[in-house]
Amino acid sequence: MESNPVLLESKSSPINLLHEMQQLRLLGHLCDVTVSVEHQGVRAEFPAHKAVLAATSKFFKEVFLSEKAAAGPRSSVLLSEVRAADFASFLEFVYTARVEVEEDRVQRMLEVAEKLKCLDLSETCFRLKRQMLESVLLELQNFSESQGSEGEGTARPS
Repeated sequence: MESNPVLLESKSSPINLLHEMQQLRLLGHLCDVTVSVEHQGVRAEFPAHKAVLAATSKFFKEVFLSEKAAAGPRSSVLLSEVRAADFASFLEFVYTARVEVEEDRVQRMLEVAEKLKCLDLSETCFRLKRQMLESVLLELQNFSESQGSEGEGTARPS
């Protein structure tokens, strides 16, 4: 007698995996690469996991997969013209699928996402920028309508 296959699927496993990888990174455990960022003479270093970076960023995937066997595996990467705060936010996003940034940093985060070829972060930034723009346009429309209704109530000289 043959049994039908059944699907065993966890909804919490991806979230738990990200959480555990973030904890390992924050504690410096099993990190196999250090990413150094430098912007206007300010340099900072971030330990991370190649697998997480490669899975979330085409830039890092290309860097790590193109390592020459003769040169050995790369243990550090230098990114110039990337601010430490922006890269820290990038790491938080790729390790947790969320990050909180100030509104005025959204454009910079989009630029980091594009530089590092991180599609998920790019899409998230675009979506947020669109929401912010729609909100401003709605405010302008409401302001314009309120100005128009005020003007209708006043007498106009003929």
